Amino acid sequence: MKFNFKKKFGQNFISDKNLLKSICDDAEICSEDEVLEIGAGMGALTKEISVHAKKVVAYEIDEELKPYLQLMELKNLILHFEDALKKPLSDIEKDFENGYKLVANLPYYITSPLIFKFLQSTKIQSITIMVQKEVGERIVAKCGNKNYGSLSVCCQYFGQPKIMRKVPKTVFNPQPDVDSCIVRLDIENKFDESVDKLFKLVRICFKSRRKTVLNNLAEGLNLNKTTIAKLPFDLNQRAEQLSVQQFIVLEKLLHNYLGQDVKVPIEQ
Repeated sequence: MKFNFKKKFGQNFISDKNLLKSICDDAEICSEDEVLEIGAGMGALTKEISVHAKKVVAYEIDEELKPYLQLMELKNLILHFEDALKKPLSDIEKDFENGYKLVANLPYYITSPLIFKFLQSTKIQSITIMVQKEVGERIVAKCGNKNYGSLSVCCQYFGQPKIMRKVPKTVFNPQPDVDSCIVRLDIENKFDESVDKLFKLVRICFKSRRKTVLNNLAEGLNLNKTTIAKLPFDLNQRAEQLSVQQFIVLEKLLHNYLGQDVKVPIEQ
């Protein structure tokens, strides 16, 4: 069968069999695990995951890939030809009895939205994803680093993400313009309403990176600077200077001292 790769879906499939096994090793998939894969492609990673896992639930947006995926006839595989970003999280999670691991080779254009979507799950156990190298560096960056941003803070609230290995662009077909890496995040903290407020606050503080936290908050919350300056917190720093714990403290102060809940919706 011939297949025309579609740039709009960011289709860069893995052509290295050793790498496929390495991804499963990095995710520590075992026979009791249920695994969610986003972007099954032609099924190379799907098939490798199925060897190790109890169950695989795979999503693929491109229906032209149906013949490749259905030919595998894997007994522990559930296939959905849908856009996982548009499907409600609660509906996706109906396929899982208990918790699950997310394992995927992600196209660049859905990386951040997909991460933010699944960080809001209370059932997810870990996230192991192939992403562009620069995105991986943003996810693991610490405060004070130029790569540190809202994606870093939100991921690091839930655990300690780490780059498991770097992956050269030569192992993909078609070959992308940049190298990639595999990032793993074990979920230690669960999502709740307070985390939603924290996410929104972080987005506001990073909206204009050159501005101080004070200026970003005044604009984002539509409050007078004098009012915000009452907080017992150094607001003259830039967002990239604040640790995850400091953002948590700031969110609580906003609520306790000013009675101000962050209402700006999180950007997807």
